[in-house]
Parts: sequence; C-alpha cells; structure tokens
Amino acid sequence: MARAILYDQSLTPISANRNPVDVFENLKIRKLRKSHGDDGLLALFTLWGYAAQHKPDGVLGVLDDDDVELMSDWSGEVGALCRSLKKFSLVEVNSDGHFSIHDWADHNPFVTTGTGKMKTLQLMAEQLSAAGVPVFVADVKGDVSGLSVAGAPGGPAEKRMTDLGLPFAPAAFPVEFLALGGIGPGIPVRANVSDFGPQLLAKVLGANETQEASLALVFHYADTKGLPLVDLADLRALLTFLDSDAGKPELKGIGGLSSQTVGVLLRSLVGLETGGGTGFFGEPQLDVADLMRTTPDGRGIISCLELAAVQDKPVLWSTALMWLVAELFESLPEAGDLPKPKLVFFLDEAHLLFADATKAFLESVARTVRLIRSKGVGVFFVTQQPTDIPDEVLGQLGARVQHALRAFTPNDAKDLRATVSTYPRSEFYDLETLLTSMGTGEAAVTLLSESGVPTPVVHTRLVAPASRMAPADDVAGAAKASPLWAHYGERTDPQSAREILAARLDPPAAPAPEAEAPKPEPPLEHIPIPESMRGPQRRRPRSRAPAPADSTPDAIGDFLNSRSGRALQKEIVRGVFGLLKKRR
Repeated sequence: MARAILYDQSLTPISANRNPVDVFENLKIRKLRKSHGDDGLLALFTLWGYAAQHKPDGVLGVLDDDDVELMSDWSGEVGALCRSLKKFSLVEVNSDGHFSIHDWADHNPFVTTGTGKMKTLQLMAEQLSAAGVPVFVADVKGDVSGLSVAGAPGGPAEKRMTDLGLPFAPAAFPVEFLALGGIGPGIPVRANVSDFGPQLLAKVLGANETQEASLALVFHYADTKGLPLVDLADLRALLTFLDSDAGKPELKGIGGLSSQTVGVLLRSLVGLETGGGTGFFGEPQLDVADLMRTTPDGRGIISCLELAAVQDKPVLWSTALMWLVAELFESLPEAGDLPKPKLVFFLDEAHLLFADATKAFLESVARTVRLIRSKGVGVFFVTQQPTDIPDEVLGQLGARVQHALRAFTPNDAKDLRATVSTYPRSEFYDLETLLTSMGTGEAAVTLLSESGVPTPVVHTRLVAPASRMAPADDVAGAAKASPLWAHYGERTDPQSAREILAARLDPPAAPAPEAEAPKPEPPLEHIPIPESMRGPQRRRPRSRAPAPADSTPDAIGDFLNSRSGRALQKEIVRGVFGLLKKRR
C-alpha cells in the first residue's frame, strides 16, 4: 500500500512537529513491514485507529491475542501479528494481562479522523442556542463540553474566520452537563426499567426476536399485576419468580415463558449490570421537560451528555439516547408547524444504534423519526458513513451535512457510490470526486426547500465555533452547581417489584399469642326516650355516582368491583418501543 494512501485515511498527526511520513522510517515499523508486508502495517494502523477512537489513553484492557488481532482486522496466520507486535515492542502486556500500545503519546501519529464532524455539531449547537432553541448533544470524547467556555483568541478558530474574511467573536453558551447513571462528571440521568420498555431493553441485552417477545410478556405481566420495575434487581426478581414453581402458572394462559429463555435473559442482565446498567436504571428518572429550557435572556440551554466515562459501553448509551427521543415522542403533544423547534436532538455515533437491531426495533425508530417532527423536535443522526443508517430511517432525513469520505477498499468504494446515488444531481460538482477531496471543516450540504424538494448540493467551508474547541475545565463542579442537581443528584429507592414479590413469597409470621380477653361490661339498662323528646326521623341517603340512563343503579359499581373491572383500571398502555404512555 502506498504511503500517501495510508496517510490520506483522514488520520491527523498528533503533533505539528511530527512528519507523518516519518512513521514509515521508524525501525520497529520497518521490522513489522518486513515480517508481514503491507498487511501488517494496515493491521497496526487499524489497531491505532481503534485506540484513538475508543481508548484515548492507549490502554486496550485485559485481552488475549485473538482480541488484539480482531481489533486489528488481521486476516493472516492466527497469533502471528500479536507475536510480532510484542517482539518489536509495539504493544506491551503488564502482569495483570492489560494490553497497551507502547509509548502511545509519542509513537502514535493518529488521534482523530479530522474531517471536522464534531466541530460542525458544536457550531450547530451554538447557533441553535443563540436562536432560542434548546439542544441535546452527546459528548462521547469530552471535547464538546467546551461549549460552556468562550473560544481563545489567536487559535485555529480565529485563523479560520480570518481566512473566511469574517470577524471572530468568542462566546460561551449555557450548558447543563449530564452523565449516564452518574458514571463520570455530570447530573445523573436515570430511567426506570418499566418506562424504558421491552424493545429498548432487548436491544441493550442483545436479545433475539424470541427473547424480545418474552421480555414484552414479562413487562405485560408486571403492568397488569401492579409490579413496578424500577431497576435491574426488580427485573431479575420477577424473572426468577416467573421461572419458579409458584410463578410458572401465572403466564400459562398467555403463552408461558421457557426456563431456557429466562436463563439467557438472567445471564445477559449480569453483563448489563456490570456494564453501567446498575447506575443507569433507577429513580429519580429524568423528566424530558428539563431538556427544553431557555435562559432568562432567551438562549436555549444545551444539555450535554458526557459519555467519556462510558464510551466503552456503546450499546448502552446509544440505546439510552434513543430512549430519550422516544420519551419526547410519548410526552409531548402535537405542535403542528412551529416557527422554530422546541428541541433539537443530536444522536452521535448513530451506527451503534442499528447494529444487530431487530426488525421491530428498526420499525419503531423509523416511525418515531417520522412522527416526532409534528411534536416540534428535530433529530440529527451523526455517524461516519451515510450507509450506516438503515434505509427506513435515512428516507426520513431531509437535511444532510456530509464531510469527507475515504475509499481505500472495495467495500469503501461501493459505499461511496451508494452515498453519491442518494444526493440530488449537481451540474457544478462531480460528487464522487468532491466527497473524497474535501478538507477539514468542509462539507457538502443539501437541505429541503420550503416546498419540500431537496436543494442542490453546495460545497461549503464552515465557520469556526465561537466556544472553546477543547474540553471544559470543571465539568463536575458545574454539574453540582446546577439547580437540577438537587432533584437528580441522589438516587432514591421506592418500593418496587422486588419488595412486593419478596413479601408475597415469604411465609406469614406466626400469630402472636392472644391476650386474655377482658371481662365484658354489664349491659346498659335500656331507658326509652319519651315521644315528646324525639325529633323527626330522617334517613341518610347513600352517596352514589350518577349512572347512565340505560343502566341499573348498581351496574357500573358492580362492574368496577368485578375482576374484569379491576383489571381494566390497572391496565397500562404502552406506545413506541413499548414505553409507557404519558398522561398529557
């Protein structure tokens, strides 16, 4: 593989003093290339790219050789690449089995894809906030937190604005910092299991369609029996009960639940509990109304979900983001055609949301995206490739801001052609050439016109953000100073399914010995009241709700007290993704 092609993979030097071509002259790299050819180099660069995206400190974790070769996309002899990486000191393994990349900060010339995608997100969040629109954005790497700090003069942002012939006006924006389940700095964001719903939970657990249907059955049982599922311990207790001799008859009439399925779900819960689920599921649950606030001067508040501490748990946080979108859909009333949105929501790393998704899940996402616009909410899917988004969802998206794409493999070239085919034809650009030749901070933009027709593609140089293009200094302190901290900062533990089931299954306590009954008082002597002292007799009428004209006096009361009536009163309605319907 040519050196220029390797460097042109949109990976950017970590230091301005390092020549990117110097990496090929490094003695260790030359030894690796001699042993494995260009395939070895490509595998190493793939490993570096994975670390830059997911392990910014260069520590890969407790792994075996197979894991490292999978991260490297190595297709040669099993074990050969890892042996060479260790032999040439390109990776290190400590006594605990932790793999790390040797001298990551010095030897790795690659730190980011460098096309400007996240800075575009930052820029859009700024402009929406300035227009009075609240914004929700996920901050996977921590650098979007700089929205709360004014940009520094004399840096890359000012240089970009000078190049464009525009003034640079640094500005800070109102930001609330959130954290998934309180993992990392930020106001804890939690959801109770009942509200999260069976479809989204099945996505997090990696359940197949059969297991997802079984979860839906469990949630239905909990709803009808008044068993609140607040956290994962509640779900575990309910699954265990339904698989017991006492619980198995409960579901026989509606399909039943196999012990094998219960076993799979319980094992999956262990992984979820250790992977951040214990912190995320619980009370108090986030009220989505707190995402739609403005400051006294009319600027929209930017809710920034800090995910750096859980970026190695992508399925959990990407699904949690979709839960927030679905919560907005269920909570908000129809709003019609508003002059500006109530909220704009950015779903970062959206491709993680659709990996291994069931058909029912994809249908729910597409339906939510299609209908949530009428509730006054705009949704942006942020991802590396347009082909990461399923057709059912992609067809609902009108505005597109496309940064540079690279094509180095046959699959990349196929994806590029597929992407180009989805854009309106342009008389001014060869789109395939344009999309592969744009630099950092450039994008191909197309929007929907007022008549609903896609506008022609425009090659755009984007202005620089006015806020800091680096992480904020004290995110934890800013979160604790927020008025929301008083409500969400501490976890609560209300009575839920776990306690109710435990009380039901525990044997009743032995009755206390009865005390000796007191001797009865002698009966009072009856003395009749003289007729002259008695007042007029009145009968107190029985209070009763008015009944319909065509019903017997006690028909409604009798029905509501019947078994069917009580079940009707307990019925809980679920909507998209199986989320609880909200009363408006």
